[in-house]
Amino acid sequence: MTDAMTLPATNPFASRSTLPFEMPPFDAIRDEHFRPALEAGFREERAEVEAIASNPEPASFDNTLVALERAGALLNRVSTVMNNLSGTDSDEFLDELESEYAPKFAAHSDAILQNTRLAERVQAVANDPSLAERSSEDQRLVTETLAAFRRAGAFLDEASKSRLSEINGRLSSLATSFEQHLLADTNDLALVVDSREELAGLSEADIEAARAVAKERSLDGKFVLTLVLPTSQPIMESLEHRPTRQRLFEASRARGSRGNEHDTRAIGLEMVKLRAERAEILGYASHADYVAEDAMAKSAKAITERLELLVAPAARNAAAEQERLQRFIDEEQAARGEESFTLEPWDFAYYAAKVRAHDYAVDAAALRPYFEAERVLKDGVFAGATALYGITFAERHDLPVYHEDVRVFEVSNEDGSPVGLFMLDLYTRDSKRGGAWMTDFVQQNRLENKPTVVVNVLNVPKPPKGMPTLLTFDETITMFHEFGHALHGLFGQVEYPSFGGTNVPRDFVEFPSQVNEMWMLWPELAAKYARHIETDEALPRETIEKIRAASLWGEGFSTSEYLAATVVDHAWHTLSRAEADAVTDVEAFERAALERAGLLNPVVPPRYSTPYFQHIFSGGYSAGYYSYIWAEVLDADTAEWFTKNGATRENGERFRREVLSVGGAKDPMEAFRSFMGRDAEIQPLLKRRGLAA
Repeated sequence: MTDAMTLPATNPFASRSTLPFEMPPFDAIRDEHFRPALEAGFREERAEVEAIASNPEPASFDNTLVALERAGALLNRVSTVMNNLSGTDSDEFLDELESEYAPKFAAHSDAILQNTRLAERVQAVANDPSLAERSSEDQRLVTETLAAFRRAGAFLDEASKSRLSEINGRLSSLATSFEQHLLADTNDLALVVDSREELAGLSEADIEAARAVAKERSLDGKFVLTLVLPTSQPIMESLEHRPTRQRLFEASRARGSRGNEHDTRAIGLEMVKLRAERAEILGYASHADYVAEDAMAKSAKAITERLELLVAPAARNAAAEQERLQRFIDEEQAARGEESFTLEPWDFAYYAAKVRAHDYAVDAAALRPYFEAERVLKDGVFAGATALYGITFAERHDLPVYHEDVRVFEVSNEDGSPVGLFMLDLYTRDSKRGGAWMTDFVQQNRLENKPTVVVNVLNVPKPPKGMPTLLTFDETITMFHEFGHALHGLFGQVEYPSFGGTNVPRDFVEFPSQVNEMWMLWPELAAKYARHIETDEALPRETIEKIRAASLWGEGFSTSEYLAATVVDHAWHTLSRAEADAVTDVEAFERAALERAGLLNPVVPPRYSTPYFQHIFSGGYSAGYYSYIWAEVLDADTAEWFTKNGATRENGERFRREVLSVGGAKDPMEAFRSFMGRDAEIQPLLKRRGLAA
């Protein structure tokens, strides 16, 4: 059944793309195409679902589960493009469209997942003894689909369903508002600097990028420092001018909390309360318990126990680093014959870099000429994947993209067979939300014979034309990290759309991406890509060893700022409905949560504070920010395995086969055990982060 025929043939969403790998025809997509395609998509899927629910034949795997997997093709095509563009290249039209359709999508999803007749058919398939004769992926599809119906309230009374639908619609609207408010305030708070002297310490490329942004904003003669998502801005480790560091930090911390039209605090608080109410209706103690049940953690209590294991040593290490930085400041100021000052949060990154250079002979700023973006991409990220998995990359200039900065690469297996398309959207711009992420435009599944198209989105400042893009150490890590997600999407080999690529539990999805970070400083790979932009000298082996030796320096800060954000997320989402309703002051609640955890340290603020915690209010990580550290247990253990067994093609194929290719078609811990031959061990993580006793 299809309703796409009600669309004009000229509407590019009316049928599957005929471009290679079904790449969306961005050059043909216009604003006027979205609403008709969305409305037709809603009608089509409603009709398909109704046909399944009212089928007079007894429920079977094919006429119920497979039919559901096939449903909604048109809606998926248009919504995937809309959702991706709203985060990467938004404008007034897309903002309005997203605001208008967010509650419609929520209502549409509820109408499907709260359909009791449909849920009962899935239940009947689950109860059929013949299910045991089907493949493990078939059985998992039944189990996961039934769980989705139950968790959506399909078996509740009509009044409860109605209230759940109201809550879901409101939450979807609020999430859109949070993202749009935050983007607007982030752009508004970009720091305007009057002189080059105030940017002392930055590279010429950074200064020229700041000048270019100012010119784009009609601020000729000035410089503009745009903000990235975390509290601590990357360039603060290089900025010598202390007042500029302070202004930049204060701008970062002010996002979403200035009491203006972009304030996000009331939005976030309402979302917390609605999530708590929804959890209560569904029979859970809190939203965190609701989320954890569908993840590896299984309970909020298990997450709390993991955090308690890590918080105390992390806070202790951060305090020790803070003391070391204060001593360094005192000694440096005394040597200059100047009065010392107290370390402030805007000083931490800057002086941490100076101490690293002094104590470990590692100068972060001096590393940037070794991380030229094109070389990092081709001779580092791509070459590492070729060495491990045998895949190759060929840039495609003939395919349409949604922005001129986006690049497309065709990925092929060693034998020349196709893998998919990889898109890279590297540079920051006002139309792009902060952070870095991977999503797909087309996700592999055999049921519909779908190929794969994935995109990595980063926010690296764009240098003026003709100047190289020099990445910071952290930006280089991010490029490797996000490509780990891309590999997870590209390598998927599953039968059903529900299990494609990164459709795995939230606290497992970061595992492959974090594993991919380890190749950044793998000596053989670094020798190929980490080469000085002017001299072509390879990053010296002794420098790499110094970086490794210095790896524990700063872990107190980075672990504490991460855990502080995790504690904030966990505190908001472990509230019962009554407890959530009693909260009125966002800042006071966050402060109290950090104090209880032993992480209330003004010099080490959370990586994300509630007003700009996009991950949990519009990024799908509500009650799930803990997942990075949860997945890092698996990652650290796996990194040790590769270090011991080698980065060989054989071992790469093993990781691809057992972990990357199975998507959600297999229980994640079962996939991990298939690769490692045992359960995960936490000691490698504790050792890596300097938390071992």
